[in-house]
Amino acid sequence: MRFTAISWNLFHGRDFPPDPALFTWRSRLLRIEERSETHVQVNRDLVAEFAEVLARASWDVALLQECPPRFAAPLAEACGAEGHLVLTARNSASGLRTALARINPDLIASGEGGSNVILVRRAGTLGGIVEEREIAIHAGAPERRAMVFVRTSSGVCVANLHATNDQPALAAEDVLKAAQSSDGWAGDSPLLFGGDLNLRPGEDPGIFDVLRERFGLAGPTAPGAIDHLLARGLEVVETPTPWPAERRELRRGDLALRLSDHAPVQATFETG
Repeated sequence: MRFTAISWNLFHGRDFPPDPALFTWRSRLLRIEERSETHVQVNRDLVAEFAEVLARASWDVALLQECPPRFAAPLAEACGAEGHLVLTARNSASGLRTALARINPDLIASGEGGSNVILVRRAGTLGGIVEEREIAIHAGAPERRAMVFVRTSSGVCVANLHATNDQPALAAEDVLKAAQSSDGWAGDSPLLFGGDLNLRPGEDPGIFDVLRERFGLAGPTAPGAIDHLLARGLEVVETPTPWPAERRELRRGDLALRLSDHAPVQATFETG
């Protein structure tokens, strides 16, 4: 059985044009669109745009990080998928945060609150979700981190984590805790373990050695990458590769709207 997976950090549902000059205070405060010769920067709700990009892509399972919790259901519906999420950080007073994010997403930014989500397409080769789990990986400062896990009817298990950023030692602890939990939950079943691990193999090779030697999780994206799809008990058909920038862009007239500050990473696997 062959299946395709993607991992995408959604940047809290915001756009990210390549020209930093488009990020202005008048856009952030007054919601005025900024334009260059090639791209537009907007400050509005983009759930429909993220749904469009995800729905038109070919995948069987998607691992999403920095996903506004209110995005999960619309994205699943647009993609013909079922999903499971775990809340991460900044989700207290969620009603107020959601209302503010709908009005001005760039101003509240990550303050809207986040989640990690796994979407499994109903028409995909993995079948439906038959088991759902989640675990808090890091509960203290700087902020909560959690892992979401599913078992599909095909037997393939999937775990999704967004590890602590800008602190490699904490990120390594997060990743090892998550790998241990997902390894135990998966048992002898094939396991896909991925997400935004905030660790680069070229800078922190030791942690990827441990993941391979202790848990059998191998195949990081690239030496400088932080978004990974690591596999155990699966044959790699197409290695994890970031999308080119234009694949996460939508045309708005003559200009491009680029979603997120991360490119999705995509890979194809096969069971034995």
